[in-house]
Amino acid sequence: MANLTVRNLSEEIHRALRMRAARHGRSTEAEVRVILQETVLPSERLKIGSEIHRIAQEIGCMDELEIRRERSEIRGADFE
Repeated sequence: MANLTVRNLSEEIHRALRMRAARHGRSTEAEVRVILQETVLPSERLKIGSEIHRIAQEIGCMDELEIRRERSEIRGADFE
């Protein structure tokens, strides 16, 4: 596992972290891990196709757009 050192943390922030950790019954270090995990890892994986579809639905006027799927077999590249 990786280690992280945070320098120049204000006393106010450190105190708030300690109090938050105490409320949740965790050490300050464990609380920081939880905060980082909740902040940088989404609870649900972002699926780019779904997000594009959501934006298209929001914009509207996309119903007349015809999208054809290529149903042929996928082949590897030929470099010769």
